Amino acid sequence: MKNSFKDMKLEELVAKREELRKKYFDLRFQAVVGHSENPLEKRTLRRQIARVETRIRQAGAAVQGAPAAGAAK
Repeated sequence: MKNSFKDMKLEELVAKREELRKKYFDLRFQAVVGHSENPLEKRTLRRQIARVETRIRQAGAAVQGAPAAGAAK
């Protein structure tokens, strides 16, 4: 399940990143304790965090007026 973060504003992306990081931290803690119901959820959260980070970086580059690295022309 890919979440679409393209229509979110920068402030929303930053809030979403913090939310996902907190969920990832909690999931890591549960895995150490041994109560992991879905071990693949760590991977999906890491990938969602990476997607949000990419969108934040692209939005930051757009605000500064420089083209984002890897952006299509």
